[in-house]
Amino acid sequence: MYKCFFKRLFDIIGAIILLPFVLLVVIIFAPIIYFTDKGPIFYNAPRVGKHFKIFKMYKLRSMYVNAPDIRNSDGSTYNAADDPRVTPIGRFMRKTSIDEFPQFLNVLIGDMSFIGPRPILPRNEYTELQEYLKEMMTVRPGITGYNQANYRNSIARIDKYKNDAFYATHLTFLMDVKILFKTIATVLFQKNINTNSNGGK
Repeated sequence: MYKCFFKRLFDIIGAIILLPFVLLVVIIFAPIIYFTDKGPIFYNAPRVGKHFKIFKMYKLRSMYVNAPDIRNSDGSTYNAADDPRVTPIGRFMRKTSIDEFPQFLNVLIGDMSFIGPRPILPRNEYTELQEYLKEMMTVRPGITGYNQANYRNSIARIDKYKNDAFYATHLTFLMDVKILFKTIATVLFQKNINTNSNGGK
C-alpha cells in the first residue's frame, strides 16, 4: 500500500509545501549563475524514469557553459573537488545540494520521488547492468536515495546500481524515513561529496 499509494501522496504534499522555498532559491541564485558566464540558469537533462520513461530533469546549472563531458573509468560522471568545469557558485550549490532544488518540480509532476534511485542517463551502455536496472525502474527515481544517504558520490557505479536495486525490491516507509534523515546528516556534514576516481573522457 505504501509503495503503490502513500509514497506518491507524501511526494505531492511535500512538493507543494516546498515550492515557495524552491522559488526563493531560484530568485537568489539565478542572477549569480547568469552573471558568472552569461549562460542559462537551469540545466535540463534527459533522464530515464520509472518503467524506462524518458523525462526532463531540472537542476540549477553548476558548470560553465559548454563544459566537456568527462567520465571516470567505470563510465560514471567525473566529480571531484578540483573539477575545473564547475563554477565557484556551482561548488557551493553542489556541497549544499541546492542545485537539486528544482527537482521538487519533477516530484510534483510525477517524474520523480523524494526518495528513490538517482535517475540515469538514456544510454545504450548498460547491458551489464540490466538485471539491476529492471528492478530499479519499478520505482520513480529520487532526489535522494540509498546511495546518497550512505555514500553520496564515493562508490563505483556498479555498486550504486546494486544498492538501488536492493532499495526498489525492499522499499518500505521505515526505509524511506531512515534514508531521509541520513541524507540530511550527510548534507550537513558534507560527507562523500566527490568521487575518488580519476577522470577520463
